[in-house]
Amino acid sequence: MLEILQYPFIQNAFIASLFISAVSAIVGYFILARKLTFAGHAFSHVGFAGAAGAVWLGINPLWGLLSFTIAAAVAVGSLGKQFRERDVPIGIILTLAMSFGVLFLFLYAGYAEEAYSILFGTILGINTTNVLITALFSLLTIGAIAFIFRPLLFSSIDPEVAEARGVPTNSLSIIFLILVAITISISVQIVGVLLIFTLLVGPAATAMRLSKNPYNAIGLAVLLGLLYSWVGIFLAAITNLPVSFYIATLSFGVYLPVRLYINSPTKK
Repeated sequence: MLEILQYPFIQNAFIASLFISAVSAIVGYFILARKLTFAGHAFSHVGFAGAAGAVWLGINPLWGLLSFTIAAAVAVGSLGKQFRERDVPIGIILTLAMSFGVLFLFLYAGYAEEAYSILFGTILGINTTNVLITALFSLLTIGAIAFIFRPLLFSSIDPEVAEARGVPTNSLSIIFLILVAITISISVQIVGVLLIFTLLVGPAATAMRLSKNPYNAIGLAVLLGLLYSWVGIFLAAITNLPVSFYIATLSFGVYLPVRLYINSPTKK
């Protein structure tokens, strides 16, 4: 059973998932803290439009993902100054991007397999170059979050007080949304556009139920994300079923009992 670990594509999958799980869990914590789950959902679909455009142009879909999601992040951050104001611009940008995605697929003469694979993830098909790109963007994103961690955490927990104390909340919001866009662009390799919430929200949501301390919750979320990814990849390799299915099932299977236990009468 462990013989599968000798194959290069399995090794690439495990290495890439290490970086993706870590950055997704860290970013996911702040997505939940800032109540931006809809933005994460929208950016993943915007990214699909970018991937379709990249395939039409004959370039790597990852660059299309990055360009479209980052552009959407800047637009959303600029148009919506307050959290409650962002749903409308996010929805408008989402529908515009999806219309472009349909157009790009229509214009593409062949079968856009690379674009469609973005929907479901292709972690077992990535090569060494993709692993290096994933590692680079993951480390840059984690480094950026570490640099702005304290003001980002402050503005996430209490944005009004943070702004009153001189924290540049609007600039931080735009920067964070760009980091979300980058994380989504590299994470779709594992779970795809349709299940991106699995790594962004699942581990962080479980960890935040188990610990109120931000540092402990983020650390636990990283461990859970890595566990889901590695176990999912291993099971997919031996059963030939989708990796995203296993990761999503594991994430739900852990979150549900944790939520029920925390909310049980004996814990109140």
